[in-house]
Amino acid sequence: MNKCFQLAILTLVLASSTQQLLAESPYQFRDLFNGKDLTGWIDVNTSEENWSVRDGLLICQGHPIGVMRSDRQYENFILEIEWKHMEKGGNSGVFLWSDAKPQGRLPRGMEVQMLELDWVNQHKLKDGSPNHIGYISGELFGAGGMTATPENKRGNRSMSKELRCNGAGEWNKYVVVAVDGSVKLSINGKFVNGIHNASYKKGYLCLESEGAEIHFRNIRIMELPPSVITEDEVAPLIK
Repeated sequence: MNKCFQLAILTLVLASSTQQLLAESPYQFRDLFNGKDLTGWIDVNTSEENWSVRDGLLICQGHPIGVMRSDRQYENFILEIEWKHMEKGGNSGVFLWSDAKPQGRLPRGMEVQMLELDWVNQHKLKDGSPNHIGYISGELFGAGGMTATPENKRGNRSMSKELRCNGAGEWNKYVVVAVDGSVKLSINGKFVNGIHNASYKKGYLCLESEGAEIHFRNIRIMELPPSVITEDEVAPLIK
């Protein structure tokens, strides 16, 4: 584990261990979703009707396919997000370090996959067998031209070492540690995946709408110190 990840995980442990430590720490979580409205988020290429807030939840209807982005860029951080698919075979995800500029329908960025468990059965291989099981538990991959080095290689993707996602109607919690172009992903209480050397190391966060209703809650971020990065490792600012 490199020093950046040691710092990120130590910060997370210290900041959450006691209320006193949290108050004294310069690194604290803040909400990215206030539970009331879509403050801080900007629809990119779906529709206003696609995103809504109900009973403290962020609701994505899934149509049209596209993304909603954060109103600012992030570099090094710990992201916590809870999500629940409402349909079997549902598809979604969160993009890190994204340029939030769709190439077709989705942008360039590091995708943290959110697939419902039945997806592999609904998208069978040519011989009729279920698709690769690696899809359905938090795969990490560069989308839209982003390059990266998988930790648990499945082509250009990194698949989880253990399947930990829950199915339709059940909540899942991701903890994403993103530092200096590297990502480690915890699913429901255990770190199971990682990817490194992302071609962007700073950019927007995007929530993905991809054909099925999904609910989000408890989205919060802890920003960490910056890295030494070059201009071409930063996604272009959207003006």
